Amino acid sequence: MPSGLPPAARLHRPSEYAAALKGRRIARGALFVVSSPRESSPGVRRLGLVVPKRHAPLAVTRNAIKRVIREAFRLRRDTLPDGDLVFRLVNRPAPASLTVLKRQVRAEIDTLLNRVAKC
Repeated sequence: MPSGLPPAARLHRPSEYAAALKGRRIARGALFVVSSPRESSPGVRRLGLVVPKRHAPLAVTRNAIKRVIREAFRLRRDTLPDGDLVFRLVNRPAPASLTVLKRQVRAEIDTLLNRVAKC
């Protein structure tokens, strides 16, 4: 059985992203902003990712960032409040190796998820 994030735990439609991005900003870090829609569905925890090319020009970088966020969300999904979360990359990461970038992203995502869990 695959241990990845199931499709039901992800945002798919542009309208779902728009609702979350127009909603409230829950947390902000050096690289990411976490947003959530004002109204959430009970019992549902879903993830959305926005990693624009202007902040991460290489596809390898964008994919690595998304993979790290998905994994962190998957591991903490049961401890988070119900609702949709959209992680949006708002600043360009400093030039570094992919390993260093993944560690930096994971540390920030864990901090942001801790803040979200306390809300």
